[in-house]
This record gives sequence, structure tokens and C-alpha cells, in this order.
Amino acid sequence: MSSEIMLQKPKPQNTQAIAKSFLSGVAKAAGGTVLGITMITSAVAAGGLVGLAFSFRNLPDVRVLRSYVPAETSYVYDINGKILTRLHGEANRESASLDQIAPELKLAVVAVEDSSFYRHNGLNPYSIGRAALVNYQKGGVSEGASTLTMQLVKNLFLTRERTFSRKLAEAILAIRVEQVFSKNEILEMYLNNIYWGHNNYGIQTAAESYFNKSASELNLAEAAVLAGLIQAPEQYSPFLNYANTKKRQAAVLARMRTLNWITPEEEEAARKAPLMVGKPTAWRRSKSPFITEAVTKELEERFGKDKVLQGGIRVQTTIDMNFQKMAEESVKENHQILQRWGLRADQIALAAVDPRTHFVKALVGGVDFKSSQFNRAVQSRRQPGSSFKPFVYYAALASGKYTPGTTINDAPVSYPIPGGIYRPQNYGGKQDFAGIMSLSTSLIQSRNIPAVKLGKAVGLEKVIEICRQLGIESPMQPVISLPLGSIGVTPLEMAGAFATFANNGWQSDTTVILQVTDSKGNILLDNTPEPKRVLDPWATASLTTMLKGVLQPGGTGKNANIGRPAAGKTGTTSSERDVWFVGYVPQLATAVWVGNDNYQSMGKGITGGDFAAPVWRSFMLKALEDEPVKYFPAASNFTRP
Repeated sequence: MSSEIMLQKPKPQNTQAIAKSFLSGVAKAAGGTVLGITMITSAVAAGGLVGLAFSFRNLPDVRVLRSYVPAETSYVYDINGKILTRLHGEANRESASLDQIAPELKLAVVAVEDSSFYRHNGLNPYSIGRAALVNYQKGGVSEGASTLTMQLVKNLFLTRERTFSRKLAEAILAIRVEQVFSKNEILEMYLNNIYWGHNNYGIQTAAESYFNKSASELNLAEAAVLAGLIQAPEQYSPFLNYANTKKRQAAVLARMRTLNWITPEEEEAARKAPLMVGKPTAWRRSKSPFITEAVTKELEERFGKDKVLQGGIRVQTTIDMNFQKMAEESVKENHQILQRWGLRADQIALAAVDPRTHFVKALVGGVDFKSSQFNRAVQSRRQPGSSFKPFVYYAALASGKYTPGTTINDAPVSYPIPGGIYRPQNYGGKQDFAGIMSLSTSLIQSRNIPAVKLGKAVGLEKVIEICRQLGIESPMQPVISLPLGSIGVTPLEMAGAFATFANNGWQSDTTVILQVTDSKGNILLDNTPEPKRVLDPWATASLTTMLKGVLQPGGTGKNANIGRPAAGKTGTTSSERDVWFVGYVPQLATAVWVGNDNYQSMGKGITGGDFAAPVWRSFMLKALEDEPVKYFPAASNFTRP
């Protein structure tokens, strides 16, 4: 294939010389007629193009193109580099440098749009002259004869109105651009800015959309199709009319052969080559909408909506799509099971966090995103019930005054509160009291009265302080019922807090975003973990030992047993409006919530151990299938505070 079009840029000429060449072309096109003489006379009277340049002295300064960054599509990936979605406004665009674009594409575009591109100074005077004559005869602008440079300035600086004044402005700006930029720079800007149909702007996005490949991988057959789209993208789109596409492709290839830029054999081979057409990338939906909605929200808070939709940022999330699929499957499967059992629960949410990094590995905001886009995993604050108790028990252990064996009396108690007396009850009702028991037993059996007493003893403000250290930001008040989870939290907050228990007190900020870069690879945000110990190791290890008992026979979470060391806590709120199970192994902490958006009761006797724990177990068995069994550190390895 010939590369003869890559000629040296013409020697710079002053505007007078260009004007002279332009007027000569007009005169030749006009055939020496009165029309031609009139056009020349008018131009001379105005001082040639120099006069026109003066008349358009308020046109934009083309030097701004040196810092011009076109609106570009942003991309969101999982932690393994799998693309999750594209984020863009009107323009779906990914820029590419000229050396990242196949030579075949550059040849095809120049051949069909401006074969003299590397030989003119922004204007093709002979073509413009012919167009001027046609336009004069028809009494309006019906033929343009624009060069690539003129098309570029029209797209970037001017309106699309078909008037003589706009065409003159286009010519002046084209001359200015050619004086400032090299031909290759102009071609690169052109290929990255023009519209290729189906909301695709720029050759890189067009190549991915039409042929599922990068611009550098395009062959001659594909390049001819894309070059042919520029004139009328939707008319020649292979997505809409394949026959028209092939006709236009043939015309482009014929033009390239006429110019001797390809051989007849290359033309025929390209024309007969099958086209493996892709699908519009702008139409591709997110592979995990609950994830991308959460990521987009966080990005917009940090960078603003314009940067997210037009800034061409690259976002690597912490999500593992393998885990995400397992989580979504577990939620849907168990929701169907619960429905067959007659449980009146419309929604399930799940959040999973890696304790070693506090990276969010999976996030399911509801049973079906299509029917409801509300992300309950991060947006819904629901009462956690007894799954909140571990924060109270940790506070007691960390105070140095309690051990798992310390006894407490599960007996009636009352507290004065504004407007009356508060008398906490166990789940079994007014007559359900177990008497003297250890802290460990009271937690395993999820007794309410011991938790309330313990919270009062260690200080409710201290419990709230610990929750804040663990990353829970939801509003909390030091009310007597706080140890029973009478406040609202999100599943992600619970998963992140329990992840710190799983890592024996080491914590990083819980995040769904690992890193954000611009399209050139410059780092805009780096969430590499910076672990710090926020909990006492003895108290945390002791709490984990207690919570392991919850999953054993006699514990409220026995239905969550996964056959390996694991710890967790059930949660059930009054009137059975919310049920939870939050649990962990050293490699993964997961929170599951089940309930109704309208806060309707799910029915008498519904508990987290019976209905949330199986969802947790289903997901964890899948997620840990290839993970080795790991053990929690023993409290005996640490010094008691």
C-alpha cells in the first residue's frame, strides 16, 4: 500500500500569497466570465483575504487548540480490568494519538474527504472556485468543497448554518490553523473530533463500536467503511443498512485505487472481505448497574458530573465481577425460595468487603435493578437489630473490665426516659429471662436485656465512638435502646465495620474505587489501603471467638454455618420489619438485609437466623469455594487491656 500522501507540509506562505492562489482558482472556475471578474474585483476591493481576515478579526484564536481537550467517554472497570460500563454525555468518545490509528484508516479518510490535504495550506482554491460558481448559480450555499482543516474548524468553532459569511469565517480559521499546527496534528484532531454515527465521536470509539477493535487494528475493508461514514453516518451505517454500507465502501476503495494509494488487488480483496460488525458501544448497558450507580455517585461527589461524563477518566473499582455474579445469584435464588415459603419480603440487599484491604468486593442493592434502581446496600438506612450488639460487647471487652466469661444477670430492668419508663424485653417476651449467664452466652443467644445493661455500663457515647472508628457514619443518638440496634445503618456500613473485626482490629477506609486516572494515565485518585489498628487486638479476638459460637448449634445463626471458621451475628427488629445476618471469615465480611421498602412487617416469628443467614451462607459458600481455610488469631496471643 502506498504512503505517498504523507508528504511534506507546503512551505509557509503569507496570507497575500494564499489569497492570490485562492482568487486564481476562483477565476479559473468561473471561466473568465463576468461572474469571475466580479468575484475577483470584490475580493481585491476588500484587500484580498487579508481584508477578510481583518473583517473577521474577532474570530476565535486557534491557538487554544493546543490545550483543547474534547469531551471524552469515561470507563469503569472491575478490579481485574473487566469493563463494567461507559459513562458519557452527548459525545461517546475515546481519543487516540495519530500513531495509534491504522495507516489504512488515515489513507481512506484523506482519499475520500480531502486528497490534497498534504499539499494545500488549509484551502483548496480550485475546489472552492468550482463550488462558488455552483452556489452562485443556485443562489445559495449548496456545495462546500471543504478541506479537512475547514471541516475541523467548522466542528470546533462555528455553527452549522449554510451561509457565505460562515464559509468565509471557516476559510480564515483554516488558514490560521495551518499556520499554527502541522498536518499530522490537524489530522489527529480531525479524526478525534468528527461524528461517526450512533453517538460515536472520534475514531477510537467508532472502531470499537462498529468492529469491536481498536483504531490501530483496523484493516483496509473496515477503514473504507469508517471513512465512508463521515459524509452521512446514519445513512451508511452497517447497523441500519448493510447494503448501503457496502456500496459506500466500494466507492471509497475505488477512490483510493484511482489515486494509486492501493492496488486493484487490494481493492478487490477489501471489497470482498466479510465485515464482522459489532454493536453500538453507546447502547451497551452496565454489567452490574448497582455497582456502577454507586461508583458514579461517588465520582460525581469527588470530581463533578462534567468530569465524570466528559473527562475521559478511567476508574478501576474494587469489585470482583466473579464475586458480584455470585452475590447477585444468591440474592435472586434465595428471594425466590423465600417467596415460595410465603415470606412477605420484597427486597434483599448484600454487601461484601475484603477485611485485608476494606475493598468492596460485591454490592447488590436489591432483587432486580430493572424494577427498582434504589440501591439498598448503600442508600437504605435500616435498623440492624441485634446485629448491632457486637459493638457494645467489644466496648465492654476493650474497657478491660470484662471478659467473655464475665457474668451478667438476664433479669427484668427498667430505665426512666422522657415520657415514661423503658423496660427492655428479650425476643421471647415478657416472661423470657435466663438469669445469670456469661457475656459469651448472652451474645450467642442474642439476649436483649444483658446487651442493654452492658451498653449502659460501658457508656453509650463510647459505643458510638467505636462505631465511628469502624466507619459507620449514619446518625446515632445515645438512647437506652441503642444496643438493640434502634438506629438506621446501611448494609455496606455493617459489612465494613465487621471487616475490621475480621482483620482483628486493622482497618482501611472502605471503598468501591481503587484508582482513578485520566485518559493519559495520570493518577487522579489513589485508594491504595493504608491499614491502621483501631481496635484492641485482645478484645477483638475475644469478640470473634464469641461470635463464632453464634454459628454453632445453640446459636441464633446456626443456619449460616459454612463448615469453616466463621463468625457473625443475627439481627431481627421489632415487628419483624428488618432481618439481618452479618458475618465474616478472615478473607471476607458480608452483610445481608431482608425486608420491605415500605417497612411492612414480614410476619410473626421471622428472624435473621432463619431468613437472612441462609442468604449469607449461600453467597459465602460460592465466594469461598476456591479460598483456603484460614483461622482467626486466638485472644491468648495478645495482652488483655
